[in-house]
Amino acid sequence: MSVASATQVIGLAPKPVRRRISLRRFTTPLVVAVILGLLLLWVSSLELDSIEQRTLNWNYIMLRVGEHLSLTVVASALVALLAIPLGVLLAKSPSKVFRSIVLGLANIGQAVPAVGVVILLAIVWQTGYTTALVALVIYAFLPALRNTMIGIQQVDASVRESARGMGMTSFQVLWRVELPLAVPVILSGLRTALVFCVGVATIATFINAGGLGDMVVNGLKLQRYPVLAVGAVLVACIALLIDWVAGIAEDLFTPKGV
Repeated sequence: MSVASATQVIGLAPKPVRRRISLRRFTTPLVVAVILGLLLLWVSSLELDSIEQRTLNWNYIMLRVGEHLSLTVVASALVALLAIPLGVLLAKSPSKVFRSIVLGLANIGQAVPAVGVVILLAIVWQTGYTTALVALVIYAFLPALRNTMIGIQQVDASVRESARGMGMTSFQVLWRVELPLAVPVILSGLRTALVFCVGVATIATFINAGGLGDMVVNGLKLQRYPVLAVGAVLVACIALLIDWVAGIAEDLFTPKGV
């Protein structure tokens, strides 16, 4: 038997395959680095006027990136803390009426355009960071909630029965069997919610919540297209990087053999 065949039999990937996998993991950050490098070279080659210079500087850009990441990460954490337990509860609930009501309310965030959610909350409540945070949670809630439900419900009934036959309680079955098997689907929903948050956080500028939307909107209003381009490219790069990090987390936390 050849070395390659023996390697496949014992379940170890050959070195070329491993190399391809590791290279694929670093493709996204490399692409983002190239895009940002090209963007920096392009902006450096321009003769910026006084308005553009006040925006296209490191202090201003890093401040807006920090605000954008803060909105995205905090909103995503709140979605995970709220949607996963609620999704488990709905998956276990025998009441179809309760499930339909909760899913109907969660669907509102997706049915109403993101700008509508942000502006309506600002009208009935207040402007600022907190309102933008609530709007992001509402908009990104459904993917995490639905995927949690689907992940729990798709666990094979025979697996549950086997666990109960071993003397496990209902909570132990949930914690030690159902949730680990549902992890890939749950993380996929959270990954979608993260990317949603990055995009919708751009609209937070309309209610004075900061973020990279300030650069995009100011570039449009003042017809300063370098400002607009930098803001839009930064949002796209953040979305790519966050999706990449979420993909790695999905691979790491998915139980082996699932």
